[in-house]
Amino acid sequence: MIKVTILGNGNLATHLTRVFLKKKKIDLVQVYSRNLEKIEYLSKKVSITNELLTLKDADIYIIAISDNSISEFSSQLNLKDKLVVHTSGSIPMNVLKGNFSQGVFYPLQTFTKGKKIKFKSIPICIEATNKKHLNLLEKLAREISYDVRPITSDEREKLHIAAVFVNNFVNHMYHIANNICHENTLPFDILFPLIKETARKIESISPINAQTGPAKRNDSKTIEKHLDQLNSDQKEIYKTITNSITNSFTTT
Repeated sequence: MIKVTILGNGNLATHLTRVFLKKKKIDLVQVYSRNLEKIEYLSKKVSITNELLTLKDADIYIIAISDNSISEFSSQLNLKDKLVVHTSGSIPMNVLKGNFSQGVFYPLQTFTKGKKIKFKSIPICIEATNKKHLNLLEKLAREISYDVRPITSDEREKLHIAAVFVNNFVNHMYHIANNICHENTLPFDILFPLIKETARKIESISPINAQTGPAKRNDSKTIEKHLDQLNSDQKEIYKTITNSITNSFTTT
């Protein structure tokens, strides 16, 4: 049985809490939040607290808070010789400050409260300062996922940049497309099959070979027609991406 404490109440913390509570080989000892009201709903399932001095004994303490707060927050922990990990993709392991062993437990996925997700297929990237704790993190990760990968801080930082492109930036493109549809009284869901096929296609062929559209063809008349119908912000994005696509095929 692996004893775990979660420090945080955000999107990822909420999902980790939910999945850990379901696993027989994981003992979720406690959940911490500065605002106790936000985790009050857990009080009948697990110990909750808003006081760091009342943290119970655990094998792993998982910090799942905003990246900017991790260093300062970790410096307040008095967990000598314990394993404390953060869940960020963008910051190094050594941002953790305290008299404890450092580690990283990074599920590579987008999380939203209220949106259920299956952990089994989510890659979990782990890192630790010693083999003993790396093995412990791997054991924990394999309880919830089939895909566990030891990855260094430098590798994880690069991976996170790639993740921003395929997730955050792509989702913003969905937002722009949704606005265009809404402004022209068109149903956004008509694009769903196209979105799904685009994602499916790159599972079998490379993105460069999957590329289609006016930018690849350098179809200047269509591009100009599109630009004439967009607002100033949309035009800048359209031009930047179009140039990037065109340049990709000029240099390949």
